Amino acid sequence: MNEYIRSEEFRRRVMLAVLIGIIIGIIGAIVKFGWEVPFPPRTPLRDATNPPQQLLQQMGMSFDFTHLTYLYNGNPRPIISFAVHFGFSIAFGVIYAVIAEYRPIIRLWQGTVFGVAVWFAFHVVLMPLMGTVPAPWDQPFAEHFSEFFGHAFWMWVMELCRRDLRNRMTHEIEPPVPSLGVKL
Repeated sequence: MNEYIRSEEFRRRVMLAVLIGIIIGIIGAIVKFGWEVPFPPRTPLRDATNPPQQLLQQMGMSFDFTHLTYLYNGNPRPIISFAVHFGFSIAFGVIYAVIAEYRPIIRLWQGTVFGVAVWFAFHVVLMPLMGTVPAPWDQPFAEHFSEFFGHAFWMWVMELCRRDLRNRMTHEIEPPVPSLGVKL
């Protein structure tokens, strides 16, 4: 079990993990966008100023800046929200990929445990504490459903891509992480 807690030093490829983290972060951002098409986490009223825009406004940025858009095919798209969304996903892609080099247990259930932990930390604890989103009990079930499963799916796809890219680039097969006795 110890090999799942700490990897062997000779297996670690940290700079490669950073590169892969950037790639999977971009993929993950697009995956999360795609998830939110059939399962929008917020009502149109609450999404008029979405959490990234609200957070930036709390940091002193203007409404006009946080709501800047660009046109694509005649559709206004919120460029600042997208930049935050991609930045968040890339940052967590790099963090995840680097930690996976040292602590393989982070890959538990193909990354979904990590994705759910990120959801809980941000959507249930940090953003409500900062007043960026309502308290968890004031958020509708549909928002929790979308964000919980969206974050699990987001990290699952990122882990699949991370593992495949790492295996192809190193010509090594990573050992699997056991399910800790849980049979699905």
